[in-house]
Amino acid sequence: MYQKERLDEILELLRKYGYVTVKYLVNALHYSNATINRDLNILESQGEIHRTHGGVELAERKGVPLPFRYHKMKAEKLKIAKRASELVQDGDTLFIDGSTTAEYMSEFLVEKKDITVITNNITLVLRLSEYGIRAICLGGTVVERPSMLGGDETVENAMKYTADKMFFATAYVSKDGKIGTGSRYLLFKTMAKNADKVYYLADHDKLKPPVGTNRYVFDFNDMDGVISDYEFDEEVQRKYPRTQFIKV
Repeated sequence: MYQKERLDEILELLRKYGYVTVKYLVNALHYSNATINRDLNILESQGEIHRTHGGVELAERKGVPLPFRYHKMKAEKLKIAKRASELVQDGDTLFIDGSTTAEYMSEFLVEKKDITVITNNITLVLRLSEYGIRAICLGGTVVERPSMLGGDETVENAMKYTADKMFFATAYVSKDGKIGTGSRYLLFKTMAKNADKVYYLADHDKLKPPVGTNRYVFDFNDMDGVISDYEFDEEVQRKYPRTQFIKV
């Protein structure tokens, strides 16, 4: 395969998935890591892509499939999930959404006693159950393979529960504190209404909303806390005086 063909193949995969790991490209195209990295350097110099740690995405962002999101910004997500878990008290009931960031909380919840987790994430339910943690699956339709559930049934089931705290993440947030929720906004609204405290989790890569988007349902004024590796400027923090900004 000529270099031009490889570049076209890489772009085609990115148009399909939005984000892929370098390892995925090496395996999919059957070329060495060095060759793929040279190709990615060319595409980056042409303004076609953005490179992240271990991965690559189109310069014009699109939604990233769930399996790839586990790799993207993993170190930052783990730090955020660890800090979020420190807010959980023994005996708490939690809403945790199906995002990869919130799912990483499972690694840090094992030390908590007598907690209950209510979620639309099948993988999270199974993982917590292995640790002996009471986990309730909200049911519904698989909206993102392999494990995220959604739809009317999920929302209706969420209405039946109340929680001490809610933890969730979304695909993007603006630097002035507007949270984009996409198709899951009804589930997020229901969880937030039925929770005493609501915490939003966001790594710095989420601070790049799609161009022209206006799909914002929450802002930071609706949050009790925002946990991020990004330092929101003082003007934004003054704009939302009731919100605790927690930097990791």
